Amino acid sequence: MKYDISMSRYYYLIHIQYLGFRFHGWTKQPGLKTVHQYIDKTLPFVLTHTSFKTLGSSRTDAMVSANHAIFELFIEEQLDMTKLFRDLNSNLPPDIRVLKIEKTDQNFNIIQSPKTKEYIYLFAFGEKCHPFAAPILSSFMEKLDIEQMKKGAKLFEGKHNFKKYCTRPTEKMDFEREIERSFIKENDLYRANFFPEKSYAYHIRSKGFMRNQIRLMMGQLLKVGKGEITLSDLKESLTDPDDIPFDCIAPPSGLILNKVNFE
Repeated sequence: MKYDISMSRYYYLIHIQYLGFRFHGWTKQPGLKTVHQYIDKTLPFVLTHTSFKTLGSSRTDAMVSANHAIFELFIEEQLDMTKLFRDLNSNLPPDIRVLKIEKTDQNFNIIQSPKTKEYIYLFAFGEKCHPFAAPILSSFMEKLDIEQMKKGAKLFEGKHNFKKYCTRPTEKMDFEREIERSFIKENDLYRANFFPEKSYAYHIRSKGFMRNQIRLMMGQLLKVGKGEITLSDLKESLTDPDDIPFDCIAPPSGLILNKVNFE
């Protein structure tokens, strides 16, 4: 029996982070390990019942990680947030961690509430990286012109038609999206002794992204870095797109949902 949200009297926002390498994304899928599945398997053990519902603020694809994601817990009983925090972290798998829990109310809609999502894509080039880095950093053997890639990333800022930057679009999909920030800089967010001496982070922020949009954008930036397309080609793809989507998609494991901000 599915839980009826209208029965809820208490509402909690639970902030989490997770390593996506062994998961098939956030959304539940039959026969596959997903983050939402593990959340909903752990909560009945912690709460000792199944009278609750959870909704996530953002979806992530297979192998994509999250430094900060949020889901909402709908429930009929008031909870001790300190105990819930401790019990969830004690029982969730080691690659999912609760950061904090806060109360909200019935007027908050985690799906419809205006929000921005910031992603980063970690990468290195010129050599194959240590296998331990593979879960969160993509490595490319080719030499990349990082300065050209930086210029290309800035071209994505503003409102553009991203029709070519979406897989399996629907007929009524709005392809015009506004990118608030888009830039590449040296990676100063994550360090490990098995990381390459120098790595980079592509930062991007918007109110919403289409399916595989960021990885397709990164794919075109990689083409710029390899000299396979020019900055003019990249700009043209945003101003006069045809109906053929790009097929150069960056690997998923370098992509991290870095922060979700509600307005």
